[in-house]
Amino acid sequence: MLIVGLGNPGPSYANTRHNVGFMVADELLRRHSCRRIEKASFEGELFRCDDFFILKPLTFMNLSGRSVLAVKNFYKIDEVLVVHDDLDLPFCTLRFKRGGGHGGHNGLKSVDAAIGKDYLRVRMGIGHPGDRSRVSDYVLSPFEENDCMEAWIAKAADAVEALRDTPLDRVASLYTIKQMPLQ
Repeated sequence: MLIVGLGNPGPSYANTRHNVGFMVADELLRRHSCRRIEKASFEGELFRCDDFFILKPLTFMNLSGRSVLAVKNFYKIDEVLVVHDDLDLPFCTLRFKRGGGHGGHNGLKSVDAAIGKDYLRVRMGIGHPGDRSRVSDYVLSPFEENDCMEAWIAKAADAVEALRDTPLDRVASLYTIKQMPLQ
């Protein structure tokens, strides 16, 4: 399985809403003994952990699919799981699905174009700024809400670990968060 945390590289993006995928990837890396794989053509930080891989594409969000495709093809990986922010879900919620539309998310658009739509998704609700014209600034802004962040990231990482060998519907019933706060 290839676990992909979507985000943007660099310290200026580190704690932004668009980077929750990177945050979950970092939590998984903290939990597991993984070794980094250096290969420039992957265009990302790739780690091999026991029987799975963790990828943080360094192409910036809009080109994430290039990195995902390179790793998927090189290692002949069948199952891809993408962890990403979702504007259409309330802050600190957690949902799961396979396939579907990209909802205007440029990272998902890129992944869809590169590998198709049939992959697992861990959708992390970041809320919506209310006005479409504010979306770009909003997703690139740091989190101001910190009440549930640690527990939310941990629960998402728990769900990703479960998805490695548990059916999607079972994981969804155990790990879905429909509303905050998660304390």
